[in-house]
Amino acid sequence: MARGEKGTWGPLRLRGLRKRWVFNTVMPVFLLLALLVLAVSAGISNYYYGTMREGLETRAQTMANSFNEYFMSNGYSSYIQKATQAAENFEDKGHIELQFISSKTGRIQVSTSGLTAGTSPGTGDISQAISTNQMTPFRGQDPETGEEIMAVSHPLVFNGQVVGVMRFVTSLREVNRQVLMVVLMVVLVALLCMALVIISNLVFINNVVEPVAVVTEAAKRIASGSYGFRIEKQYSDELGELVESINDMSMQIGQNEKMKSEFISSVSHELRTPLTAINGWGETILEDPTGDPVQLRRGIRIILNESRRLSSMVEELLDFSKMEDGRFTLHIEETDLQAELEDAIFTYRELFRQDGIQLEYEAGDELLPAIMGDPERLKQVFCNVLDNAAKHGGTGKRITVSMTREGKEQVIRVRDYGPGIPEAELPYVKQKFYKGTSKARGSGIGLAVCDEIVKLHGGTFEIGNAEGGGAVVAIRLPMEE
Repeated sequence: MARGEKGTWGPLRLRGLRKRWVFNTVMPVFLLLALLVLAVSAGISNYYYGTMREGLETRAQTMANSFNEYFMSNGYSSYIQKATQAAENFEDKGHIELQFISSKTGRIQVSTSGLTAGTSPGTGDISQAISTNQMTPFRGQDPETGEEIMAVSHPLVFNGQVVGVMRFVTSLREVNRQVLMVVLMVVLVALLCMALVIISNLVFINNVVEPVAVVTEAAKRIASGSYGFRIEKQYSDELGELVESINDMSMQIGQNEKMKSEFISSVSHELRTPLTAINGWGETILEDPTGDPVQLRRGIRIILNESRRLSSMVEELLDFSKMEDGRFTLHIEETDLQAELEDAIFTYRELFRQDGIQLEYEAGDELLPAIMGDPERLKQVFCNVLDNAAKHGGTGKRITVSMTREGKEQVIRVRDYGPGIPEAELPYVKQKFYKGTSKARGSGIGLAVCDEIVKLHGGTFEIGNAEGGGAVVAIRLPMEE
């Protein structure tokens, strides 16, 4: 296919291919990557925030246990004193705020940050820790500053009653930034994967789908009747082999169509010629007032010969039709192959003698056994080969026939002494409709029918040129063990 021709349909076809590709390939991959990004982001977020919460809970639990066990036994005044001392000595006050909150008022009594002392945090973890007497975490916005924080509140117990709450509070600004950076990296990786998918699919479309579309379009053109149409071969891989195969198929179909047209024209001509001769001589005999017996005998002979020619052509056409639709069958029985060959020779010897052709038959000394075959079909092969030898090699005025045993085969050879077959035509002489450069009359399917009959018997049908000139046909048929 020429480049210009491809351009007339390519954009529309590729646009449709890309649209189907988006829905069938890119969209599922995109949805899968989106789900993976969401799952990984949620996992990273839970990991970071969970790790931070566990760290706060561990520190709160440890310090609260110390207060409850060692400091709360000396009374409330000792609790305030120790809380103040703990706040002053708290080492991580740069990142975490330690608060001691009154269980009655909910206000901060002691804090590592003096700015929050006396204020009420107002978050739910404090009241829940007081009411349940259990450590309670919190994550959300600080009601006072609006900053996102994480807090852990642990109750402090004296004589079985909650007298205060120890609370650790930290900002989530740094953690949020770290989570965001990791999530962005995951998104970038997903986008990179998506880009690789898109690029690989674009390469796939350009290198595979587009050439396949070209081949599909060419196949449609061939199917619509553009026999002999060829695709421009631009590929060297398996696709190139496919293009070459389609080109060969197109050329073969084109040749077959040409041969078929020539066959129809030839058959029409072949039918018209004998019919004209039969009609002409029939009218001549009827209108001859003299009744000349020589003229009468000559006319009847011509009518008889042309009738035989028509019968032979009709038989070939019927056999060809059966070959095409699979109805070509054999009636197998025990067959004396030598007797069938001699019958065919007897039939044609007198006819050939009238045309000045000498038919010689050489039988071997060995008595050949019968074979399993269809006698009528095998005799048809012999008659067709003899008639073909006379038509194409009759100028040599001599035809020889021999029958011998070679190994486990019976071999019949028919040779003429005519001009032979051009070497370029030898591979095609058994193809249906093929007539080559020969001017002899015929349908071009007789040898194809013979080849099919011999193959159905498990034999081979060979045609070649003989040494010294002329063509030779070798029919090889297997013998039963």
